[in-house]
Amino acid sequence: MYVFRLCCIAVVTAISAFILKQHKSELVPLCLTAGGIIIFLYAFDYLTESIEFLKTFTQSTGIDNEIIRTVFKIVGISFLIELTASSVKELGFEGVADKLVLCGKIILFVVAIPILSSTYKIIVSLINLA
Repeated sequence: MYVFRLCCIAVVTAISAFILKQHKSELVPLCLTAGGIIIFLYAFDYLTESIEFLKTFTQSTGIDNEIIRTVFKIVGISFLIELTASSVKELGFEGVADKLVLCGKIILFVVAIPILSSTYKIIVSLINLA
């Protein structure tokens, strides 16, 4: 049901932008931005339920909280970069959007280093057990 509502919001936003494009084209970016924000906030509300599940899951399995925080940082950064790059691309600045995506990938690699370090420690400890 959430997906259907999100799709409806997107369709209403697109139709509104299309109508505005014919009459007041200067309001189209504002309409698209508002629709994007509404979609994002609606999806963010749905995400809070998943976060609660992950908290209980990590507590029961004993996974380090730092790894979970890092994963959430990676997902958040990637969503933010993608949303911003798409918005900039819609405004016609594809070069800026491409540079933003490239810088976002570099930032994601740097943020993921603690996960690589944890994975390395686990592998070394497993090798030492054998």
